[in-house]
Amino acid sequence: MTHPLFERRLWKPCRDTVATGLAVGMFFAVQPVPLQSIFAALIATRLRANVPFAMAACWLSNPVTAGPICLTQLGLGMFLQRTFNLPVPKGEIRWEALAKLSPKLASIPLGEFLLGCLASGVLLALLTYPLVHLFSALMPHHLPVRKYLAEPSGPSGVTGDPTKPIP
Repeated sequence: MTHPLFERRLWKPCRDTVATGLAVGMFFAVQPVPLQSIFAALIATRLRANVPFAMAACWLSNPVTAGPICLTQLGLGMFLQRTFNLPVPKGEIRWEALAKLSPKLASIPLGEFLLGCLASGVLLALLTYPLVHLFSALMPHHLPVRKYLAEPSGPSGVTGDPTKPIP
């Protein structure tokens, strides 16, 4: 599992790997899980995406942006549940510290929140991928297209040589 993580191609920026890496990172950036960067790196490795961009995209959520992101996800989840009448699990998250500020925020519906988390992650990933390709098309010198020559795999199982571009 660690050998593909250190594959050179996954650390050099090119259009396709950066687009996939950022999409993976943006998905995990808005998920309410600890260690988002590690999950993003593992999935980026599995998808042959750019690992540093996937991990850096997770920094979108931080202590300053966590509150607005969570409230946006809750609103999106409630909107989707009401609009499409989706069945969501019942339950709530009780947060006594917020009860002092606003009684409405004291209990957050868990099903709508989780639906909003999943929907916002998918939406951000689906928006990020074509935007990176658009950026690369408009400014090709910033994010080049690199294709690598596929060679038979050696003893390590790694195929291709990142130093030999296809002519």
